[in-house]
Amino acid sequence: MSRVFVYGTLKKGQPNHFRMFAGTNGKAEFLASAVTAEKYPLVIAGRHNIPFLLNIPGRGRRVHGEIYRVDDAMLRFLDDFEGVPAMYQRTLVKLEVKESAGRAPSPGDVTEAFVYSTTTYQPDWPSLPTHESYDAHGDHGLGYVAREGRD
Repeated sequence: MSRVFVYGTLKKGQPNHFRMFAGTNGKAEFLASAVTAEKYPLVIAGRHNIPFLLNIPGRGRRVHGEIYRVDDAMLRFLDDFEGVPAMYQRTLVKLEVKESAGRAPSPGDVTEAFVYSTTTYQPDWPSLPTHESYDAHGDHGLGYVAREGRD
């Protein structure tokens, strides 16, 4: 079992959250809400308005998201879904736990989990507005285009 930190469309209430619990993808269990210990640029970019966490530690904002415990099948699914290694890379990140689902980790704990971030991006992306939390329906006005709606 591995821990994964999701910050974009896989979070609760977001367009791809259902994929975390589609039985054919493997198993996922919500553990906690958390925030990155370091700042990272979370930007919305590309013609499909995808949230990207740029692997530039120390820039941007502390990013809010959710920690899940996943089995090997779900980890393989997420690697494929996130386009590892071409689009994203899976790396470890330190997180500060905000709210727990009742078990460890507990609020205030610092823990580690895998995050999908990218070092492959357009030159102007680091200058885009950064976000501390992603919501596909947020006031940023950049509507996410689901995979099924892309050409």
